[in-house]
Amino acid sequence: MDAFFASVEQLDNPELRGKPLAVGGGGDRGVVAAASYEARKFGVYSAMSGALAKKKCPHLIFVPPRFERYSEISKKIRAIFLDYTDLVEPLSLDEAYLDVTENKKGNPSASLIAKEIRQRIFNELHLNASAGISINKFVAKIASDINKPNGQKTIPPEEVIPFLEDLPIEKFYGIGKVTASKMYNLGIFNGKNLKEKEVDFLTQHFGKSGAHYYNIVRGIHNSAVKPDRLRKSVAAEHTFVKNLTSEIFMLEKLEKIALELEQRLIRSKVSGKTITLKIKYSDFKLQTRSKTVPYFIKDKTIILDTVKELLFQEKVLNSVRLLGISVTNLNTQVKRNKTIIKPISVQLKFAF
Repeated sequence: MDAFFASVEQLDNPELRGKPLAVGGGGDRGVVAAASYEARKFGVYSAMSGALAKKKCPHLIFVPPRFERYSEISKKIRAIFLDYTDLVEPLSLDEAYLDVTENKKGNPSASLIAKEIRQRIFNELHLNASAGISINKFVAKIASDINKPNGQKTIPPEEVIPFLEDLPIEKFYGIGKVTASKMYNLGIFNGKNLKEKEVDFLTQHFGKSGAHYYNIVRGIHNSAVKPDRLRKSVAAEHTFVKNLTSEIFMLEKLEKIALELEQRLIRSKVSGKTITLKIKYSDFKLQTRSKTVPYFIKDKTIILDTVKELLFQEKVLNSVRLLGISVTNLNTQVKRNKTIIKPISVQLKFAF
């Protein structure tokens, strides 16, 4: 979806349409969860601090996130997808992969299917979506960003290699700023440069990821669309307006976080064995402490008891700006359906 959270807010509140909007907190500790395209013109993007966003766009409007509403619309979008194929792999509320090699409409054109799905999303939900279509998930993912907003890009098989060779290395999905900088130092600035490197060279400099880079620049990515993609963790965290300097104050905040986490576990119908306490200090140093119990839990009282133990496991290093609790080692892994999905030949990927 195009600027999904912000677009939903503008959909529900006509007064916000056409205005620079950010979903998230505008305070000193706030973070932008999503920015409308009007806000992006000023350089406001997701994950940016609220304070910096205000500097870039003084008339920026902040609204608090409503995740239940976003989830409600996401389910309606997914229902549209399922009219075309059962092979739908959600990545998040606003993004999913579809395998339309064999589809319920009997349409041989993935590009036409993408256009039809985008039109249905607009007609039924009044929101814009963009799509990328290609031979595998990796290329489709990159393609989905090319003609945003409200567009699509098809990269057919015969164009995949030339496309990847010309692509700047920082545009490769999964290559962040740190890795891109390292590649620049090795003389790798685009796909063609990457393709010139042997697999041993890439493995030497990038470890296990080296073989992955060697394959993807050659258009090789055999990951199937997995409709039974399992959730691996559930978490909740809060960033505080003022730093916390005492474990007593931290416990008060952790009680609220544990309650929020319990509600998310119940909504997700999962429980887990491993509890992790996340502590971010005022100097931005991050620390985690974990404990695994012999049974699956989702009750806030038991979670909080475990978190208390972790909190007092050792003295906090500094004043604290963020606390979080996560539950992993979920019971979904026990129930995993081991059905094998055949390899795909055509992918339709939505960044919606």
